[in-house]
Amino acid sequence: QVQLVESGGGLVQAGGSLRLSCAASGGTFSNYAMGWFRQAPGKEREFVAGISWSSTRTDYQDSVKGRFTISRDNAKNTVYLQMNSLKPEDTAVYYCAARPGFLSIDYGRYAYWGQGTQVTVSS
Repeated sequence: QVQLVESGGGLVQAGGSLRLSCAASGGTFSNYAMGWFRQAPGKEREFVAGISWSSTRTDYQDSVKGRFTISRDNAKNTVYLQMNSLKPEDTAVYYCAARPGFLSIDYGRYAYWGQGTQVTVSS
């Protein structure tokens, strides 16, 4: 059983930056592809970014390409999401998720989820 704990959310002005972290425990972190998802009020949960277990593959939602960067440190059992040039439409609860095997953009394929961290971008 993998436990995931996100941190780093907060309130930031448009154009600012935040770095989210997700610490994993209870499993072999390097066996899992990791994803970041977000959910805004009244909207469905959506894929933001994902990274393969070896970091050789990453994937991003089109709206965050060039602004967000996902990375991981398998020695620290942690995945990161660096978010730059934030926009009000990035406001959401951000979740990290883990799945054994290959990277996927489908949230239904992720077995383990964190509790989420709120990101609010003011205009």
